[in-house]
Amino acid sequence: MTQPNLIERSRDFENQDVALVFLNYPKSVVSQLMFLRELIFQTAAATEGVGEMEETLRWGEPTYLTSQSKIGSMIRINSKGPKGTHYAIYFHCQTNLVETFRQLYCGDFQFEGNRAIVFAESDRIPVEKLRSCIAMALTYHRDKKQPQKPRGVPRGCG
Repeated sequence: MTQPNLIERSRDFENQDVALVFLNYPKSVVSQLMFLRELIFQTAAATEGVGEMEETLRWGEPTYLTSQSKIGSMIRINSKGPKGTHYAIYFHCQTNLVETFRQLYCGDFQFEGNRAIVFAESDRIPVEKLRSCIAMALTYHRDKKQPQKPRGVPRGCG
């Protein structure tokens, strides 16, 4: 299921290796991954100080870097599972980003450890909350001293 009113037209791929990865995604999740890709670019454009984004591959997965400003932590996206019925947005596991997201949006997302937010192909994404998570990642190195590292995980958000 695509998210309405966000993507009128997907941006072109500058990196052909990334384009090839998207061509090989399971049909069940390719539109959702394109949605995440566009949301990352739109959030970067709207977030002060981020600058131009670099789209590349890391570990064979589409990866988004704040190469110009160097103020953010990398974000990756990929399909999950052998049947491709799930997909995820990954954040650097040595940050407190996913802990922070879990504390802020406990009932809104399914989290995987300290590194990902996972979606089923039919999930309706709370776009503004996900946009907030992406913006926090894109400014992580600039802002890492503000918010404080969360203490503990709210009950029911493991």
